[in-house]
Amino acid sequence: MSLINVALMLVVVAVAVYTIYYSIKKKKNAEVEVMVDVDDKTYTIDKMMGFVKKRLDEITKINLYDIGLSEEELKRRKNKKYELKKALKGCTYGDVNDKKYVKELIYDLLEKEYGVTEENISKAIPFDIPSMLTAQDKFDILIYMYKKEFAYEALTELIKKYNLATLKYVEGDTKPSYVITSNEIEEIYEKENMVLKFEDKLAVVVQRIYQRYKGYSSIDEVRDMNIDGISGGVSGLPESFLSQVAQTDSGDYLEQVSEHKVPRACDSIWIFFQGKSIRLEFLSFGTEAELKRVCQNIYKYNNPGQLSDTNGYKINEMKDGSRVVVVRPSFSETWAFFVRKFDVKRSTLEQWFKGEPGCEESIELLKYLVKGARIISITGEQGCGKTTMLMGMIENIYETMNIRVQETAFELHLRKIYPTRNILTFRETETISGQEGLDVQKKTDGSVNIIRRGCN
Repeated sequence: MSLINVALMLVVVAVAVYTIYYSIKKKKNAEVEVMVDVDDKTYTIDKMMGFVKKRLDEITKINLYDIGLSEEELKRRKNKKYELKKALKGCTYGDVNDKKYVKELIYDLLEKEYGVTEENISKAIPFDIPSMLTAQDKFDILIYMYKKEFAYEALTELIKKYNLATLKYVEGDTKPSYVITSNEIEEIYEKENMVLKFEDKLAVVVQRIYQRYKGYSSIDEVRDMNIDGISGGVSGLPESFLSQVAQTDSGDYLEQVSEHKVPRACDSIWIFFQGKSIRLEFLSFGTEAELKRVCQNIYKYNNPGQLSDTNGYKINEMKDGSRVVVVRPSFSETWAFFVRKFDVKRSTLEQWFKGEPGCEESIELLKYLVKGARIISITGEQGCGKTTMLMGMIENIYETMNIRVQETAFELHLRKIYPTRNILTFRETETISGQEGLDVQKKTDGSVNIIRRGCN
């Protein structure tokens, strides 16, 4: 055997050894990378939300013509893609059906693709260690479990069962107020002693992801409940005020703010429940940016125009008929919103008076005033029930009379209650004033004219 052949054999052996060594090393590195990626953080809310965003983006943007589908499959996938796009848009307007569709899809993605199981789901929310759950975690679980039994009456049932809508003293306050505290939520959670199945835990995680991705942050489920209204950004310290304090060298005060001992504007969430404004002390948007995001999205139904510094407020309606008012700096001192809901199904005079002494005579008087075609004015403070009472009175207008309504924003929605009656509603726009709307009404064969002014 010549020296050249020996040299060639040695080269071949060396190459083979190097190749085997490189393959083993590469495999080990890959295993290390997998071990680094699959750690406790993989199943956090942030990580899962990033995955959901990416997958939904891929589903809605994929070019179906490039993947060689049959005609029938192509049509089916196109319809599914269109339905998802529609739901992703509609759920931001307060459409509960679109919200349900998107949440079901997120549920499937997490369970079937991301690999969320009974063992790892507690890395997102520590369900198995109650002491580690925040007040918001416990509230989300309570609302979810109550919603399974009471649907959209869940919050009402919770408040009534534990008598939460009462005046109480909070530490640091010298006067009583309507407030639901973190301690109350923690006590209720302990009393309920709920046993959650894996499906329940995943549903709570899905809701948390949805409300940060497409929903209205901490108020997302509360807004859907059958309550009178909800608002945010209406108490606590505005961001502009904090910057002024920083310039005055008030170190102790800033330290209290940073430790959340002093509420900020983004910690401000209030509900309007049976005529009472109740502060939800245990809920928060977390940051000013999150409050701003909610304000910028909550009024967008039917494209009412841009909320800008020069046009610092918007009055609009949501998909479910709720009235929404949004304000922003510099028109207001901070970003804020007000959602007012109207329960058209229960708007009767009997429901409005709720068994007050002498209510029978008052109800009969109102009915005769309406039937006698008298001019009636309803006034009162904000939230006292003027709109609800008006809805109840309209029931007594004779069927033969045509009704014309002028509003600042669509709120009465009388055609939902009386779909067979001759009713038409007008509202103000940026180009048509309320007076012009009234002038048009005179030419529309109306027998009864209802004029609603203001935003209360």
